Parts: sequence; structure tokens; C-alpha cells
Amino acid sequence: MTASATAETYAARLEHTLPALRERVDRAAQAAGRATASVRVVAVTKGHPLDAIDAALEAGLSDLGENRVEELEEKVLARGREAVAWHMIGHVQGRKAKRTAELAHLIHSLDSERLADRFARIGAEDSTQVRVLAQVNTSAESSKGGFDRGSAVESIHRIAELPGLKVEGLMTMAPLVDDEAMLHAAFGHLREIHESLRSHTKRVGPELSMGMTNDLEIAIQEGSTMIRIGTALFGERGGPA
Repeated sequence: MTASATAETYAARLEHTLPALRERVDRAAQAAGRATASVRVVAVTKGHPLDAIDAALEAGLSDLGENRVEELEEKVLARGREAVAWHMIGHVQGRKAKRTAELAHLIHSLDSERLADRFARIGAEDSTQVRVLAQVNTSAESSKGGFDRGSAVESIHRIAELPGLKVEGLMTMAPLVDDEAMLHAAFGHLREIHESLRSHTKRVGPELSMGMTNDLEIAIQEGSTMIRIGTALFGERGGPA
């Protein structure tokens, strides 16, 4: 398949997947008594070629998410930082922190105090602030990273005071289950931690990044301001069928 044919395929896919997604978001927001505009879609382009990015931008999607620094770098270098708000949604290794801070506009996966200290030093050295979301492991799964639910308020309150770091809000990943009660609990815990933090400090922003293709309705009901959507927009990684 040629590059132009692939681009046409991504564009054609978004002609029906994007309206369908927006309808889901609109219904969920209305059911929760919220404005649809209060929920931002981060289009997850990880594993998809540059054609997917071009199609997304043409369709009006300017918040794009990647989970590997190398792929993020490749795409930023190819398409620039001006027209796109680049989101780093994957785990960041300490040795890649500086490059990630240079490339991403918002890092969703600040998962430890050690990484926070590193980003804060980078920000201070560059006379700027590295914009992050603090990741909380609200489902207490050993396979997931993030601040422990029980100590998250104390830890995040501390890192939010670091010069060179701007904590825009929180992020979590729900368990991959169909149990709605478990999903509500995972997202609800993040909202409660966020509310507690916001009641004690002005240095934690309003964002809640939670919800993906399979659970976005529950995430929106629990207060999500950013949903990370890949499959529902672009299909399985590797390109449209």
C-alpha cells in the first residue's frame, strides 16, 4: 500500500470513527450533567504512521499521544511542535527524562518522586516548568506504575511544590475489566485524591486524564477532563484494514 493510499484510508476511517466518538462523549457528558467541551480527546497515535497524524490534524484533532520517547521524537521531528500538542502517555525512564521534557507539551506519566525530582531539575536548569500529570495506581495492580493510592496525596503535594515542575493534574489507568463497579472505583479514587489535593494546594491543576476506548463513559461520569483514545479512532495499531 502506498503512503497516499494509507493516508486516504486513515482519513476515510476518521470520517466515521470521529463523529461516533464525539457522539459517545456528548452522550456521556450530558448524562453526567457536564459540558461536552469539558472533555478533551487525546488521540493516541502510538504505533501508527505519520499518515495517521496527518489525517488526525486534518480532522481537527491536535492533541496527540505517544508512549515511547523514540517514536515521539521521530514524529515531532517530522511534523514539528507548533501545530500539535504532544502528550507523552507512556512510562518515562530517568535517562530519557530530559529528551521527553524537550519533546512533549504534557507528560501524563510522572509516576515517582524520583522522576519528579529529575524533571524539576531539568525545568529549573532551563528556567522553565516541565508540565506533568502525576500518575496514581488507583487499582493497586502490581503491573501498573504510579503513586500508591494510600500515600498519593502526601507525595503529590510535595512534588507540586518543586520549582521547575508544573503539576497540571492527575492520571490513572483503570484495570482491563468489564466490571463497571471496579472501573467506577478506579476512576472515583483518582477524583477523590484530586479533590483532596486541590483543597490543600493551588499548585495542582484541574486535569484528570482517565478513560480510554472501552471505559470512557464511566471515566467521564467520574470527572475525566482528558480521555486517551486510540483504537476507537484509528483501529488496531499497524494501520487501518
